[in-house]
Amino acid sequence: MSLLTSSRAALASTDQEAALDSHNTYRSMEGASDMLQMSSHHLSQAIETFNSLVSPADAVSVESLLTSSVSQKYLSVVPSENLGLHLDPPVFQVAIKWWLGLDTSEGSQCALCPGSTLDHLGHHAVICKYGGDVVSRHNRIRDILIETCRRACIGVKVEVGNNLSRDHSKTRPADILLPNWFLGRTAALDVSITSPLNPVTLLEAGVSATAAAQATEARKHQANDPKCSELGWVCVPMVVETYGAWGKEATAIISSVASRLATSTCRPKSTILHEIYGQLNLNLVCARM
Repeated sequence: MSLLTSSRAALASTDQEAALDSHNTYRSMEGASDMLQMSSHHLSQAIETFNSLVSPADAVSVESLLTSSVSQKYLSVVPSENLGLHLDPPVFQVAIKWWLGLDTSEGSQCALCPGSTLDHLGHHAVICKYGGDVVSRHNRIRDILIETCRRACIGVKVEVGNNLSRDHSKTRPADILLPNWFLGRTAALDVSITSPLNPVTLLEAGVSATAAAQATEARKHQANDPKCSELGWVCVPMVVETYGAWGKEATAIISSVASRLATSTCRPKSTILHEIYGQLNLNLVCARM
């Protein structure tokens, strides 16, 4: 056999092997594509099944508890009964069960709503408006913010705005008034606690941990901005959700107060922020349980 013939035979053999390899590669890719499609199909089915089992309220609690950076701060607070920074064992057990999504009701009924059976995940306890707990919870959060401002050497006034406008309106847009807060203007802090389980914001709250807080901020501005403008104040809604997520405007105010407190005490701002949110959310848990 000549060199030319042997070269042609070798090339032919190489071409056949290359064609066979290409065919095998194509079959492998085709099989992998089929497997990927099957996996995607099974994954989609699993997601649909999960979504059918999880109610919108459950999705809200998961989103709020797991994605908010401050909702779990109370768990790291150093207990102190004298400072009011403690949870009684029964309250702590219920709080942890509620945080983990375990049954907290055991088929009992709401003591303030005759005929209302508590749901096993404790959603009703978060939104129930009967009794004095709502006002007490609001006042506890307000008082902590006032004390924190005073520790930072910030002068405050409490519950201001009643009968000050031209129309002698009885509304009080300032739970806490901070004179000369920003560029010489006075800040009127309106403390509000809202529930992401509100039907109006329920679906949005399942996607964003602060959707309910943002909606409440907008509502507070609509209600208070005209009177605050007349008085030369700046309306600042201090909104926190029942699961512990704070609104953007409240977060900005707390950050500014923490900066001043860090300067006056020569301590890291991050440590002070951790303490402030821990105290606020611990009291929010105590009032909720």
